[in-house]
Amino acid sequence: MIATLVGLAMLLAGERRQIPWLRYAGKPLASAGFLIIAVCAHPYGSFATTIVVGLALGAIGDVALLWKRGFVLGLGAFLLGHAAYAVAVAQVVPVAQWLSPLAIVPIAAALGALAWLWPHLGAMRAPVIAYVIAIAIMVIAAIALGRPRFLAGAILFFASDLGVARDKFVAPGFSNRAWGLPAYYAGQLLIASSIAG
Repeated sequence: MIATLVGLAMLLAGERRQIPWLRYAGKPLASAGFLIIAVCAHPYGSFATTIVVGLALGAIGDVALLWKRGFVLGLGAFLLGHAAYAVAVAQVVPVAQWLSPLAIVPIAAALGALAWLWPHLGAMRAPVIAYVIAIAIMVIAAIALGRPRFLAGAILFFASDLGVARDKFVAPGFSNRAWGLPAYYAGQLLIASSIAG
């Protein structure tokens, strides 16, 4: 957790002051923090292993987003990470049991996000639609799993993606990262710490 906090502080300072080396050093360090927690807390079982895979894909996405041309690669890595989280949950709670009245919340949030972003997406519409579907499914899976830390992490991850989307498609600026990055890393830390139960 200390690695994530230090890395996040470096990353935010680098983003705010436009200092590239702070960004390039801080982001991998921050991501390493949630991976370390996951590996240290890793019990035996396919659920935990699949969550670690999802976190590793998140770390790959983090690094990819350091470069402007890496956005699509980052998007793909995060999409696969969400899929890994959903697969992990499916090993504990059958997919047939995922739908509940609470599932309407992430579905409505996903539709609202798409409606907001739609005029700005252009050629990125198909990848963004696929991504929004993936993260909505992940949150629905988190609701079905019923582990508070995992659910809180999933919600924070979803919220942080709104900051990424706003920065990329609507209104670029540090303000998006000022709240989006802390929300993202808090979410990943919570997901990592939920592995053991």
